[in-house]
Amino acid sequence: SSENRKWLQIRQATADRPYSRFQLHSTKAAAPPIVSPQIAHRRLVSSKSPPAILPPPPPDPASSSSPETPRADRRPDRGAERAARRNIWRVNHGPPQDSTGSRARDPLFRSRTPPPSSPSPLESRPSPRLHAELVSGTSGFGFDRSTHAMAGFGGNCRLGAVLFFSAWITLAALNRLVRPAPNGCQMTYMYPTYIPIHAPNNVSSDRYGLFLYHEGWKEIDFDERVRKLDGVPVLFIPGNGGSYKQVRSFAAESSRAYQNGPLEPSFYREPSSAFELEDSSLPSQYGRILDWFTVDLEGEHSAMDGRILEEHTEYVVYAIHRILDQYKESHLARSKDGVRSTGNLPSSVMLVGHSMGGFVARAALVHPGLRKSAVETILTLSSPHQYPPVALQPSLGHFFSHVNEEWRNGYKKGVSHTSSPKLSNVVVVSISGGIHDYQIRSRLAALDGIVPSTHGFMVGSSSVKNVWLSMEHQSILWCNQLAVQVAHTLLSMIDPVDRQPFLSSQKRVFVFAKMLQSVVPQSLSWMNHVSGSQSSNFLASDTREAGELQRNDTLFCPPSVLWTSDGLEKDLHIQSNLVTVLAMDGRRRWLDIKKLGSNGRGHFVFVTNLAPCSGVRIHLWPEKHRSSIENEVPASKRIVEVTSKMVHIPAGPAPKQVEPGSQTEQPPPSAFLLLSPEDMNGYNFMTISVASRQTISGRPPPAASMAVGQFFNPVEGTSALSVGRIVHSSYSPEEIFLKEDHPMALTLSFSVSLGLLPVLLSLRTTGCGIKNIGDQIEADKNNLCKLRCFPPVALAWDSVSGIHIIPNIYSETVVVDSSPATWDSHQGAEKTTVLVLADPHCSYKVSLRASLGAATSRFFLLYSSEILGFMIAITLFGLMRQSLAWECDSSVPSILSAIETNLKPKPLMFLCFTPILLFLAFLFFTTQQNPRFGTFLFVTVVCYIVANGFTILVTLSSKLILYVAAILHVFAKRRWQSWEDGAHSPLVRQFLAFSFSFQSLKMIKNNTNIAVAFATITLVCFVHPAIGLGLLLLSHSFHAHSALCSFLGASFRNIAQKKDLYKSKMDNNPILQSKSKPDGLEQLLPMDDSPTAAKSFTDSQLEVFDCRHGIMILHLLATLMFVPSLIAWIQRIGVGQRFPWFV
Repeated sequence: SSENRKWLQIRQATADRPYSRFQLHSTKAAAPPIVSPQIAHRRLVSSKSPPAILPPPPPDPASSSSPETPRADRRPDRGAERAARRNIWRVNHGPPQDSTGSRARDPLFRSRTPPPSSPSPLESRPSPRLHAELVSGTSGFGFDRSTHAMAGFGGNCRLGAVLFFSAWITLAALNRLVRPAPNGCQMTYMYPTYIPIHAPNNVSSDRYGLFLYHEGWKEIDFDERVRKLDGVPVLFIPGNGGSYKQVRSFAAESSRAYQNGPLEPSFYREPSSAFELEDSSLPSQYGRILDWFTVDLEGEHSAMDGRILEEHTEYVVYAIHRILDQYKESHLARSKDGVRSTGNLPSSVMLVGHSMGGFVARAALVHPGLRKSAVETILTLSSPHQYPPVALQPSLGHFFSHVNEEWRNGYKKGVSHTSSPKLSNVVVVSISGGIHDYQIRSRLAALDGIVPSTHGFMVGSSSVKNVWLSMEHQSILWCNQLAVQVAHTLLSMIDPVDRQPFLSSQKRVFVFAKMLQSVVPQSLSWMNHVSGSQSSNFLASDTREAGELQRNDTLFCPPSVLWTSDGLEKDLHIQSNLVTVLAMDGRRRWLDIKKLGSNGRGHFVFVTNLAPCSGVRIHLWPEKHRSSIENEVPASKRIVEVTSKMVHIPAGPAPKQVEPGSQTEQPPPSAFLLLSPEDMNGYNFMTISVASRQTISGRPPPAASMAVGQFFNPVEGTSALSVGRIVHSSYSPEEIFLKEDHPMALTLSFSVSLGLLPVLLSLRTTGCGIKNIGDQIEADKNNLCKLRCFPPVALAWDSVSGIHIIPNIYSETVVVDSSPATWDSHQGAEKTTVLVLADPHCSYKVSLRASLGAATSRFFLLYSSEILGFMIAITLFGLMRQSLAWECDSSVPSILSAIETNLKPKPLMFLCFTPILLFLAFLFFTTQQNPRFGTFLFVTVVCYIVANGFTILVTLSSKLILYVAAILHVFAKRRWQSWEDGAHSPLVRQFLAFSFSFQSLKMIKNNTNIAVAFATITLVCFVHPAIGLGLLLLSHSFHAHSALCSFLGASFRNIAQKKDLYKSKMDNNPILQSKSKPDGLEQLLPMDDSPTAAKSFTDSQLEVFDCRHGIMILHLLATLMFVPSLIAWIQRIGVGQRFPWFV
């Protein structure tokens, strides 16, 4: 009929039925369809109805009112607007239903009906805002539905660019990080036995265990071994997830080192002491063996939870007391058996900690229950000291702050001048893993601001003498080079007289520095941007007067390796500024300092693979003399030996020889000597004496010998590279050409730290004084140059991790373990200096290219925690924009749209650059050191952009998951309803209806938020924060899922209605209301509409989903912060522990 046809036209025009924002979960009965205000306005304009229904808008009150008119008087009449909407409703549907209709019983509808005293709807004049909405076809909030999508092509491009940039950085970093790190460590072998140390009967210690290590393959009696305890106790503390058995490498090497004796003495330069010691020599034999103990902490992950870290500290304190008591019990048992004990009982325990175990060792020292002077020496291996490596849980950060503050106060003098500080006799040395330790960076392992430089220092494993390797976080425990050096270092701590560790803290620091630290930084003090000392004031810079340094007796070789006087007939007089030694010929070379060091070439460099004193000697002479023996030279003309100023460096692999004299390459250098004009002031000649054979330990001379010396001008070999040149080198390499007779020492000064932007350094030999005669010579030129020139060596200096030496460098990525652009960056961390020692007989082509792959991996290793913090801030910024839209009665954007809006220029300036400028201003007015503005700004902006990309990725992933779940839910609901109506008997239908009604009664629909809040607070406070936040996350996910299901259900119904309408038009048959065909969406879609609705039902549900989705992402990030701690506590449940009663 015509009425049905008219109804179908109205129904087609009202696919998106208007619905109030506040009617989100109504389940009223179906009502006749209505027409939106936009469609009603079009129908009224096109019809012949009286114009009184939609009068023209009144003039704008803002323009017609006087300046004195209050702002509230200029607002549009809300009552008139609602009356006009009701007028449109009556035009389409007539008056409300009677008492039998559902609409008359709707309290929401009755609350919105105008009171009797209000003017008639037909006489009400709509506000200018409503009139503009009706004419333009927008919603009551001034936005159409397209605001839920992106703001156009530009917004999509911004999001896509940010997402692509973040994905590229992430993939490039992962590609670099998953590669196996180069490892030059040798394996350590042992025969371990772990003897349990039982607790006293009155002490319950079921959680953890204490063991004594024994090295040997024979079976032993445990009780007898414990009874014979007579060494120096050392306690090993494993780290995060570590095992007590990790002590075996150090304990086994300590046992072998005690049996074999100290290392053979070398005569290389040693670190200079900032104070004079009575006896600075190391013992010739070790006085006492080390007894290694270890604690079994059940492999718990102490880096994930502060409470676990505190429990480990308490048990370590108990273990220290138990060890000292065990020595007393063993001594008493031997006395009863009539066995005489040698030496005094130990009064302190040396602690060695790996990873978090190193911090536990420091935490135990400030524990109120620790006995006085029970611990005086601590050695940590790749341990964080400044703050946690993954600072996610607040309790972990608080515990670190508390311990570090106690240490700072422990070194401060008290009110009384007679009392010494609490930790005045405690020495701490930290060894970091270097660039290959991806878990603990050198910045975390530093002791700056915690331990005074006179009581400890930090040294990188690549700077440790006889090690020279950067190693991974776990390989630092079994690397044989480091284990041997640590074993000899701890044994050197024992005083041979009383067979106990040295009482003087200065003596212990001296032993640590002598055994572990390299003197290379002191030798490079003349270079620009290179500090003469490390962060420790213990090492004195090389700034003393030359005469005082030259009178130091330690520069002379010992009498045991003195040579006989060389005759002048064997001497060679060098006339050029370059001297070369190709064999141990037993001759002496004379160099005229005044002549060869003229024209600005006042510096002298010497590299060799010969050992000082036994292989080569260097003297400074005031004038020529036939003898080099000091006693035979007059006092006024005494010579000075500078041999022991030679610095030892790691040598690369030596070339193999099939037979003696068949070498094909020059051997790599193992030492170098640098003399400044101040060192040679007052002397006219220099002699380089080469031995004919070695005289120490009867060892044979090296298969191939080399030594090259040169007077040079350091300015000629200095090249400074700016940030622009380094960045430009990523696609166009920087090239430096070194001609023959170039300065042997090439100094490359990088204006940006290579810890942030590593550089691929390549050296290619282009010539070595051989002319090209034919193709055969050209093909063999490279081999001939290798035979004539020694392999280049690179020394990269960083103020935090120390020196990083790369022998035999031909193509290598130079990286230092610095942390620039942070507010606590160490002085000099913003720049890097690289010294390249290359043979001046050859010409080279030096190529520099910025390694983007290495830069991305370093970026994530250094700033991952900052990126996570930015992600939370970005999510809060998005929620802030959603809240602002809600307050302004605008369309609430999605969290993705909010992020895109915040990436626009103006919001980006306000949200990103303004906090940076405020922070820099704060640093400027504080006493802390300020980082470089350019580097700080660049790193911060990149972190912010990457965090935006990660947040976009999380948002898209979660949205995809929610959409897939909602589509499956709606589809299953429709299928289930169709199957239920078609296949079930009435009895089954009644049972299902009863079960569904019973299930709905179980849900607390009206008080869901209160119930969730109560449960969340309970779980967070009394179980674990991750569980409480997880419940809150599930609640927001459920509400977002419900809103999305309603939105999709309404959309599917509209599509079905349009299909039915199209089919009826094609068949020319009227169609009844679609509610006669149940589709299973009645419980998802409310069927009641309000005449004053400002938004359609689908728009309202989509806004609810967007709000819930944004809050869900925020709680997802918060939950992820506590997930590691939850994993650690779940592991404790597996070993009989329980959750904490309060976190």
